[in-house]
Amino acid sequence: MQKRNTQQRRRFILERLSQQGEVSVDELAESFGTSAVTIRKDLAELEANGLLLRRFGGAVTLPKDASELSDEKVSKRKMAIAEEASKLIPDHNRIIIDSGSTTAALLPHLKAKRGMVVMTNALHVANDLLEQENEPTVLMTGGTWDAQSHSFQGKMAENTLRAYNFDQAFLGASGLDPKYGTTTFNELTHLSRVMAEVSQSVVVMAESEKLQRKIPNVELPWSSINVLVTDDQILAVTKKEIEQHGVEVICAKTNEINTDTKSGD
Repeated sequence: MQKRNTQQRRRFILERLSQQGEVSVDELAESFGTSAVTIRKDLAELEANGLLLRRFGGAVTLPKDASELSDEKVSKRKMAIAEEASKLIPDHNRIIIDSGSTTAALLPHLKAKRGMVVMTNALHVANDLLEQENEPTVLMTGGTWDAQSHSFQGKMAENTLRAYNFDQAFLGASGLDPKYGTTTFNELTHLSRVMAEVSQSVVVMAESEKLQRKIPNVELPWSSINVLVTDDQILAVTKKEIEQHGVEVICAKTNEINTDTKSGD
């Protein structure tokens, strides 16, 4: 019942956002008779799925070209990106999976892997891994629960990570800047930087539409990233700019017509 209520509430938030162009946390909390914390969790999850942009005290619609993406297309893009990223993971690897819906899309592909050791800061990722028949070794960062990112963060989580070393880290991103790297709204979240520090290879998984998001805080510079796995809707000129930072760019096929490639020059 709780899951259904959550889904219904989030659908209503998107409907109201479509009608008004913006929504406030206080207004939504009053409408649903729930707490502001619950609404912030809803907005964080909807933003992670590319359906809105959070602003102080609420949220606004995406830019027109980004908001036209349907749930189905966003989901297919995430799955395509995850499939490509999974090809980078050999058996018996030690990996980190960061919180986020795109990185979580890796989980079904790990069922065929053997001898895996997986560290995560997300409860739902750990729970999924513990149910897999191949029985990967699951590690959790611990730390302080962050309602905005639905994950554990903080100094304790960072110290736990620094006690290990990993082959690969699979990280998401709120935004991408072709000049600087990944970007985030949450300037107090530093755990992804530590994940990168303790990993031999850093793989960022993000849809190309996140290049449209103008977010001020740089999370990871391109110098800390080895591979970007995105979709084939990325502009050719943007792909080239990112590759000039020494980053391998892998484009997952989404079966969509890329009308932007003509802008590559």
